[in-house]
Amino acid sequence: MNEVARMDGLITLVNPNGVLILCSRPLKLNEVCWMTINAPSRSFEAKALVVWPNIYSRADEIIPRGMRVRFLKISSQNRLFIASELEGQGVKKVAEDYLKTLNTTVEDIKSSGS
Repeated sequence: MNEVARMDGLITLVNPNGVLILCSRPLKLNEVCWMTINAPSRSFEAKALVVWPNIYSRADEIIPRGMRVRFLKISSQNRLFIASELEGQGVKKVAEDYLKTLNTTVEDIKSSGS
């Protein structure tokens, strides 16, 4: 039986492949979760894999409590949305070019139908 739990967090580092989420109770390494990202102009869902958790060490300013996740399922439209939001940081073109070169290990929600 799958557990369903709600966790609130603050996304700090963002790129089209994943995010760093500051939260009080991070998931464990290699756990998979569905997340809702609430951006100022829209909300969307993505499936993600925990690739770096800070569970056991004391949280501080240098190493905050939280987890880094890599997107497993996210629509191409939402990846491009993230890239366009990064435009102010001068990385939009780099991000869009990178998105075009992604290999097929990352599924597109539209192509998988779920």
